[in-house]
Amino acid sequence: MSVFTANSSAVLVAGTRVEGVRSIDFRHHREQSSVYALGSPERVAVVYGGTSVVGRIVVASASDALDGLLGSGEAFQIVANLSSRPDLEPERVVAFDGCHMTEKTFAIAAGGHAEAVYNFTATRMREEAAG
Repeated sequence: MSVFTANSSAVLVAGTRVEGVRSIDFRHHREQSSVYALGSPERVAVVYGGTSVVGRIVVASASDALDGLLGSGEAFQIVANLSSRPDLEPERVVAFDGCHMTEKTFAIAAGGHAEAVYNFTATRMREEAAG
């Protein structure tokens, strides 16, 4: 088991590394419905439906590349190369296809630095071991 670290990992958007990434998080949800036998309260099967993927990237200050995608409405790909290794070699890759930016929030507080949060949706998410 690897414990991935932000300092050893990288986020690529449209093939270009995004500088200043503080975090990336996502939610992958798969619809499901229960199937019950006639006359029984017990579930006998599950039927799966559509999936949805939403996520966000938190960046120190701001990202010109992400700002451009927010304004353009273009579809793009996000790839998170996750690693725990000091040589920065990826151990796990999480790819988000067919992404669209949905929102940006920005905050700065006394004694701290600015952070921008970019929310996105994706058509699909793929996760696999690197290599």
